[in-house]
Amino acid sequence: MFAAPTRPAAAPQSAARPDRKAAILLAAEKLFAQRGYHGVSLREIAAEAGVPLALVGYYFGAKHELFHAIFAHWRPTIEARLALLRDAVARTQPQPEALHRIVRAFVEPVLRMRTSPEGEFYALLVSRELLYVRDETDRVLREFFDPLAHAFIDALHTVRPQASRAQAAWSYQFALGALLHHISDRRVQRLSRGSNPPNDAAAAPLLIRFITAGIDAALQPPSTQPDNLKETFP
Repeated sequence: MFAAPTRPAAAPQSAARPDRKAAILLAAEKLFAQRGYHGVSLREIAAEAGVPLALVGYYFGAKHELFHAIFAHWRPTIEARLALLRDAVARTQPQPEALHRIVRAFVEPVLRMRTSPEGEFYALLVSRELLYVRDETDRVLREFFDPLAHAFIDALHTVRPQASRAQAAWSYQFALGALLHHISDRRVQRLSRGSNPPNDAAAAPLLIRFITAGIDAALQPPSTQPDNLKETFP
């Protein structure tokens, strides 16, 4: 008699089935980045992830909780930026290159993050959605990004102690605006007549120099400000 054919060993469940929780998170990140928080339904996220709709609720709950979970997933990148800022301040005395190092610590991790598709979606999501004040975005800003903002402002104040905190806070806002615009802009290719491709890594040093010079000018003592700015910073 012929022996019964042996069945191949079953593959481990983790190999046979992709991480569906991670797939949901990535699908939400991608669709929120492309179409905005209010332009996407949980059903569409489930379809993008290739999972049943019920599984989205099982893992993450309501839509605003899924939105929050994306930023919780990226918390380590924020912690890494905080560590870089602390290092930039700890090994620096007020001197010309100190401000440059702080700006690099603020900008470079964001630009490096965009080298992966997932990081690209996250960067676009931040630049698109966090500009609009809503309950779900305000929660994210306060929990994840306000600590980073305060650390950056504190660092500026450390290397430019003659400046007021108001000046340092405005400088943070202006720096953030330049960074967010850079990571979301596509128009530069048209304006440069094709010379500047969007998201060109070669633009990073120029962006850092631009932000550094702007902050340096904004943090000058009020007595050295142009006459039309003196009233702003008494």
